[in-house]
Amino acid sequence: MAAINRTKAKLIEGGLALGMGLRQARTVDIATIAGTCGFDWLFIDTEHNSMSVDTACQIAMAAIATGVTPIVRVPGHEHHHCARALDNGALGVVVPHVDTAEQARRIADYCKYPPIGHRSIAGNMPGLDFQAVPVGEATRRMNDETLVVVMLETPQAIDNADAIAAIKGVDVLLVGTNDLCAEMGIHGQFADPRVPAAYEKVIAACRKHGKHPGMGGVYDPQLMQKYIGMGMRFVLSGNDLAFLMAGAKERSTMLRNIKLQPQKRLAVGRRSEAE
Repeated sequence: MAAINRTKAKLIEGGLALGMGLRQARTVDIATIAGTCGFDWLFIDTEHNSMSVDTACQIAMAAIATGVTPIVRVPGHEHHHCARALDNGALGVVVPHVDTAEQARRIADYCKYPPIGHRSIAGNMPGLDFQAVPVGEATRRMNDETLVVVMLETPQAIDNADAIAAIKGVDVLLVGTNDLCAEMGIHGQFADPRVPAAYEKVIAACRKHGKHPGMGGVYDPQLMQKYIGMGMRFVLSGNDLAFLMAGAKERSTMLRNIKLQPQKRLAVGRRSEAE
């Protein structure tokens, strides 16, 4: 049976998996748009935007049909944050602010069915097209297809990268570079030597334990090329708002730079009494 989660399959093959963040989009057509634009996965963000769980899951369900992997960034570490997304269309979750192996283990428990974790079985699964599959086969299959991503956003998390990567059920260690730099007191300085040093720790931990390293928050083309060259593979490439603003700015700048031909000014004023 073909893989449902094409992003996970691409990562296992050693490929580069590119994600598009959603900050503005609220309609399901964004899944097809992302695929047409060459992205592998959607970063459906319910931590930093006002999107409801229902909207996130509607987009996730639409994405499954396109082959673009729907991944929801949940707002916290509670069981229901992961369960509601995964039970209603998401093929993965991104969990922010994971600093320790204990936190990572609890998240894996929430996201994977027994014997790996302790995720509750909700019934027929959207990832399997709601087909009536024997429960043992269904849970095994969805364990294989679900991508569990933990975000490392502090120096403590980077120091614990090896222990976090060792947790069964965790698939990706995603460095939240913006928050990491802020925590290190180097806000926005993504070329600072401490950033690649942190990346090296995460990449080494992932290679040791068969996991996948990822990055978000870095969008300078030269830095992206550098860090992907180091081994980053699960890459948040930008978000819909940034793409919209870049395209809109380019278009308005182009039009404003068109040289206008001189024209006779139209006379504007009150009509004479004779008129």
